[in-house]
Amino acid sequence: MQQDATPEQIITAADSFWKQVELFINVMLLPSRLNQVGAVLLLVLVAHLLARALSPRLRVWLRTRTGWPKWRLRLGLMIDHRLRLILFTLMAWAVVLVMRQITWPSRSQVIAEAASIATAVLAIAFLSRLIANSLMRRIAKWAAWIWAVLYLLDMSDNAARLLDSLALSIGQVRLSMLTVIQALAVITALIAGARLITAAVTRKLSESADLSPTMRVLVAKLLQITLFTLAVMIGLRAIGLDLTGLAVFSGAVGVGIGFGLQKVVSNLVSGVIILLDKSVKPGDVISLGDTFGWIDALGARYVSVVTRDGKEYLIPNEDLVTNQVVNWSHTNDFVRLDVNFGTSYRDDPHKVSKIAINAAMTVKRVLAQRTPVCWITEFGDSSIKYVLRFWISDAQGGLTNVRGQVLLALWDAFKENDISVPYPQREVRILADTPAQDAAKFIGGD
Repeated sequence: MQQDATPEQIITAADSFWKQVELFINVMLLPSRLNQVGAVLLLVLVAHLLARALSPRLRVWLRTRTGWPKWRLRLGLMIDHRLRLILFTLMAWAVVLVMRQITWPSRSQVIAEAASIATAVLAIAFLSRLIANSLMRRIAKWAAWIWAVLYLLDMSDNAARLLDSLALSIGQVRLSMLTVIQALAVITALIAGARLITAAVTRKLSESADLSPTMRVLVAKLLQITLFTLAVMIGLRAIGLDLTGLAVFSGAVGVGIGFGLQKVVSNLVSGVIILLDKSVKPGDVISLGDTFGWIDALGARYVSVVTRDGKEYLIPNEDLVTNQVVNWSHTNDFVRLDVNFGTSYRDDPHKVSKIAINAAMTVKRVLAQRTPVCWITEFGDSSIKYVLRFWISDAQGGLTNVRGQVLLALWDAFKENDISVPYPQREVRILADTPAQDAAKFIGGD
């Protein structure tokens, strides 16, 4: 590894850039330019005062937009946060247009440069919201701001030569600061574009009735992986890296990582299997061990299951593939539930069965098209035992609560029709001459 540029070359590039900065400062200190600088500062002050007056009203107005989608509300908040810069940009361009009509363009050159820089800063601030990662967004935003200012002030060429002189040679690949920054910019822009395309395709897929929820998730994931991979590969090509050697190196590294990350790889593969075999999909109601809930999302490594009490369990994909899972809505949404009870031998079983069926039908969640049934299961010691079977189609609404509602309906119906629910009773008789008394006599005589 050796440096591609000598220290003298680096010093020369830095000196050239600094001389251009000094020239810009000296030009700004000219009397004709100081007037324009003062006008820019006055516009900044006016924009600040206007923003302080308008911002509270804008926030109140945004709070009343209850029916707006989230993206509009976010856009409104972004406008509120950058209201000073927006007002300054609008006023600066207005001043430039008026002055160019009544005087020479050089009299408004500084104001025009300030307006151009403000416009670029605004555009970068809004476009950077497309980057999901906050750290990457902050880095990309500041880097774009610096480059935009240098470009608009005509300093980008000298700055590029300075960054290009800071270079290292690794084999046949030359890596300079300029090349690395360009590659990061390309990768960030492509990833942001890939994210936009994936979000748009996902929305379109969600509106398609021809694809199952599982296939929608699978297509979206495959598209996201493909676009992100292309973004990284194009970025690496932008810095002149040979991807052939990288493929061999990544293959060797992948084998080593595979042994250390067997569980992670297993979960990733299991996730693909789940998407392909359609065993579970978003919205399904499942039971896995003591966890009962509905699937909220399918991830690359885990499945998000939300329970009735609001807890969200992140279950590894491997557990869904290797363990026994009860999918209450795999082929259809119908679920049959059983309620066991007992009545006295004095009550007519035919009457009890009819009353129990009618009582179950009074519960809203019990399906009327699948009529409940009630059967005798056993003649017990103290009661006749029955099982009441009924169907529901909304297991995500809970099972315990609908059983409780049916039991309450049975209680009310039995009370209204004088049907008794017995409890075990035992009868104890004490005889006049018991074996215990004979044994006491025998022991006393001994």
